[in-house]
Amino acid sequence: MTLICHMLAVAFVQVLIVLGNWSLAKNINFYNVRLPVDPTPFPSSFKCFTCDNVVDNYNCNRWAEDKWCPPNTQYCLTVHHFTSHGRSTSVTKKCATREECHFVGCRHLRETSRTLLRLLKIALKVCWYYLINPKLQQRAVTAICKGMHILL
Repeated sequence: MTLICHMLAVAFVQVLIVLGNWSLAKNINFYNVRLPVDPTPFPSSFKCFTCDNVVDNYNCNRWAEDKWCPPNTQYCLTVHHFTSHGRSTSVTKKCATREECHFVGCRHLRETSRTLLRLLKIALKVCWYYLINPKLQQRAVTAICKGMHILL
């Protein structure tokens, strides 16, 4: 008999707790909830994905570390090199200054290999304000290079 009374008392307390929590939850304004602010190294700081001379954008995005940029930088820079057939040869992503981002877009580069053959390469520089979704970045790259008849 005491066991039944004890179980009823526990069940009654649990019902009271659930009802109390439910009545408090009705008063929460979920549109006014603010996420905790991450500590930043300095005011107006931002992060960029970083990788250096990775073979393609997929591997760069897969292993890229997002780092806090130093105070003298304002952008995230992506430099992507392609062959004349659109095959990726290297990708570099880093924090960049305004001067580094002054000349962005597609450029034709001529490089000489060890056998003195001339290879045509396309270098693409794109600057962003903050970390960016890789799919959105690919669309932007395609849009920038379409004028040069390059389909990526």
